[in-house]
Amino acid sequence: MRQDVESATAAMREIFPATPLQLNDHLSARFGAAVFLKREDLSPVRSYKIRGAFNFFRKALAGGAAGKTFVCASAGNHAQGFAFVCRHFGVPGVVFMPVTTPQQKIDKTRMFGGEFITIRLFGDIFDQCYQAARDHVAAIDGIMVPPFDHRDIIEGQATVAAEIDEQLPAGTIPDLVVLPVGGGGLAAGVTGYFGGSLSADRFVFCEPAGAPSLRRSLEAGSVITLDQVDNFVDGAAVARIGDLNFAALGGFRPEQVMLLPENAICLTITEMLNVEGVVLEPAGALAITALEALGRERLEGKTVVAVVSGGNFDFERLPDVKERAMRHAGLKKYFILRMAQRPGALRDFLNLLGEEDDIARFEYLKKSARNFGSVLIGIETKHAENFPILKQRFDTAGLRYQDITENEVLSNLII
Repeated sequence: MRQDVESATAAMREIFPATPLQLNDHLSARFGAAVFLKREDLSPVRSYKIRGAFNFFRKALAGGAAGKTFVCASAGNHAQGFAFVCRHFGVPGVVFMPVTTPQQKIDKTRMFGGEFITIRLFGDIFDQCYQAARDHVAAIDGIMVPPFDHRDIIEGQATVAAEIDEQLPAGTIPDLVVLPVGGGGLAAGVTGYFGGSLSADRFVFCEPAGAPSLRRSLEAGSVITLDQVDNFVDGAAVARIGDLNFAALGGFRPEQVMLLPENAICLTITEMLNVEGVVLEPAGALAITALEALGRERLEGKTVVAVVSGGNFDFERLPDVKERAMRHAGLKKYFILRMAQRPGALRDFLNLLGEEDDIARFEYLKKSARNFGSVLIGIETKHAENFPILKQRFDTAGLRYQDITENEVLSNLII
């Protein structure tokens, strides 16, 4: 495999230089380790997906596909890599996207592909869009470019590993390689390339908690399809890992796959933006979030490589990301209060707040009785340890309340 991947890596220099492998001082100091970030967010399309698309096209065209129309279904990074490569090779491509795709993603895909691509919006969900793309391929005798489950795609993603191997300081062997997982193409490619030089226990995989397709498949011993996924980490929210990719990853232990809460990923996004000035999409923040979950005790003194898979972040999502990050850090909570309907009741409540506590939201939900009302209140504070103190004040004052911060059903309905 190495020779084929190295050939693919050399060919890839036609379209972009190797993405940097950077020793990150901030993370290295936090964990007492040498933490290297492989910055796939700095590729021409701000994700590693361009690699698999380029390798697929390169091999297809060499195999006689000239004159064919290439087709993909994607609302994200795969579409942008596909479009960029269509323009590079000067071949026609059709990108199917759900009707619900944000305009920003449509515009970026069109920018990368220019006159060589056509964008077709179909269906409200991805499955409908994907079926329309497959039908179109059959109708025109075109070529479907899958996002991850294909040998040439996996080989293209493996070029990440070839570059890491070249870029690490001479004689340096990573103790841990941390890989985000969606469909599994990147993980299958990187582990395959390093298979002869790194033992299996040096790899750590990370998935969003709401889309654990690899973890559940490893637990079952075969590929399974999740009944539902949380689409917040859209670049890695996959219901079924690729069959070829699972074949490559099936020998790893389920415990090597970390399931990371979506809110923890949001905290990583905000910290990397505020501290490092690095813009990450949720899937691109997975590997760094995994470092936090591993902790200093496991990482101290080690050499760690974490693959930052993408930086296509829609800043319209920033308020939601900030909200989730604060909740995960324990700096913001939501309560439903039973408040007396009398003059001075609100003033009495405000007097319970500490100097660092601030009301971020106040809303009457309904009056549950003539003399009492239910109030939704959001409180922000500067230090997480302030909330136990505040709850103690609530109890002492005889205030009836419910903390709904972690209640997904209620918070999704009313926050």
